[in-house]
Amino acid sequence: MNPLKIFIFQLQEITQLIISAFIGLFKKPFYLIDTIRQMDIIGVGSLPIVLLTGFFTGGVLVLQTFPTLAYYSLQNEAGRSVATSIVRELGPVLSALMVSGRIGSAISAELGSMVVSQQIDAMRALGTDPNRKLVAPRLIALILMLPLLTVAADISGIFGGGVVASLLFNQDTTVYITSVRNGVTVEDIIGGIIKPLFFGLIIGSISCYRGLSTTEGTVGVGRSTTSAVVTSSIMVIIFDFFLSRALQSILNVQPI
Repeated sequence: MNPLKIFIFQLQEITQLIISAFIGLFKKPFYLIDTIRQMDIIGVGSLPIVLLTGFFTGGVLVLQTFPTLAYYSLQNEAGRSVATSIVRELGPVLSALMVSGRIGSAISAELGSMVVSQQIDAMRALGTDPNRKLVAPRLIALILMLPLLTVAADISGIFGGGVVASLLFNQDTTVYITSVRNGVTVEDIIGGIIKPLFFGLIIGSISCYRGLSTTEGTVGVGRSTTSAVVTSSIMVIIFDFFLSRALQSILNVQPI
């Protein structure tokens, strides 16, 4: 089977998985406890690494751009450049990549282990739909929690940039905050929240599909986990381009 046919087949399988999972949300039983548990694992569990990534990303942006801005006497716009970059692009993308590495691998490994140990077959034999029990809670949790994690990363990144601007370049905090407020628009915030919704769906659907399609025993679990992380990370970066272009047209967002 050539790569194009494989891609189309996998895209069809993932689409069917998503549709089946969301249709199951309107049927009993409702797995609310499972969804809340996944939200805790994804949201609270990923918060430290997302905050750390955002903080140092904002810090290094100021560290690298402040001397250039000062050369053109634009150092008072350091906050604007950091806030715009993080809110529009770096916050959503970096948060998605961090979650993909941490949660995407965990989902794929967990579901893959259940397939290998025949737990999925046992669930079907007992009349439980794995898509509703296992896939839907993870998809919903990712779609709901990734935007919140992105907002946390944005705030942490702006704060990190302010710390570096204040401590290393002796910029007044009020100047930095004013620059941030002037640089971030409502359209930027809306776009920065819309992107993680799609990224969460991408990460969850690919990770669940890779896990449920695991073959060749325990060796296949490792392959599925690696494939889930790599594929979801690449798709996040690819979709970011198209989402950015669409948001520029829909929200009339001006390029940075």
